[in-house]
Amino acid sequence: MVCELVGNLSAGATLLTPANEPLLSLPEAFRIKLLEEQASVLHNSVICAFNQLLDLKDLNTGVHSTRLAEWGLRVGQELGLDENTLRNLEVAALLHDIGKVGIPDAILRKPGKLDADEYALIKKHPDYGWAVLRMLPGFESAALDILHHHESVDGSGYPAGLRNSEIPIVSRIVCVIDAYDAMVSSRPYRKGLPFEEAARRLTACSGTQFDTVVVRSFLPIAHAEMDTVFAAAGTAVDSAL
Repeated sequence: MVCELVGNLSAGATLLTPANEPLLSLPEAFRIKLLEEQASVLHNSVICAFNQLLDLKDLNTGVHSTRLAEWGLRVGQELGLDENTLRNLEVAALLHDIGKVGIPDAILRKPGKLDADEYALIKKHPDYGWAVLRMLPGFESAALDILHHHESVDGSGYPAGLRNSEIPIVSRIVCVIDAYDAMVSSRPYRKGLPFEEAARRLTACSGTQFDTVVVRSFLPIAHAEMDTVFAAAGTAVDSAL
């Protein structure tokens, strides 16, 4: 995970030139490698900083995002995605809810049903996330993936009403694992669903809301990690059995 790498670097490892030599005095190949490493650390630090911002907004949101990144990578590997797509997937899963920093807490934490105006506002969070991340070099693809993580394969989702393969594969993966985690997680106003019910809903909505191939790839992963995930989500495991 990118934040573990950044944590290790901040704990003591520093990218320095040999004997603190001036950068321009080094061989060109070494300079390029060093600059690439520095750019990578900066990129990962930005990801972790935004993830910490989510924690400050809502601890559950930050923990939820870390869980999604781990699941997303496993699903992406199962589907044979290339390394660049997997990197975008990790970023999109970690930061898919970054736009919620622009949503009032009164709406995010409302215990009852949202009214039409409140729901319209909360549906803006993918747009807010895209608007922030697209400004950062290297985050353009992840920003688009975040923008479309609430699209549905039948075209009924938002914000653009994309269908099937029009929706980026990363967005389709985040959509499935985000919905599952939301279903099994307990909240102050409701208990999380047992695994069997959450799995039933994902399967029932395959081909309409969710990508069928992604659901098929994800459910065995979710079942295998049921004990750990349900403990973190605040749901009693025995209710799933």
